[in-house]
Amino acid sequence: MNNTITARLIAAALLSTCCVAALADPAPWYRWRSKLDGKVVCAQIMSPQGWQKDSPPYQDSRCEKRVPGK
Repeated sequence: MNNTITARLIAAALLSTCCVAALADPAPWYRWRSKLDGKVVCAQIMSPQGWQKDSPPYQDSRCEKRVPGK
């Protein structure tokens, strides 16, 4: 009987973790400008050593749809 309770607690913990993860927003996209040649790319993350953010956050990988309210 103790194993049944443990299994149910583990299942409940996994289910609640999945529910929270399903509600999470995706990471925003940004336009990044190269410090070397000025080239602009759209990405979620870039190395801060050679790139600087050049835009507000976007919802898509083409940096066309801005995040509402930002």
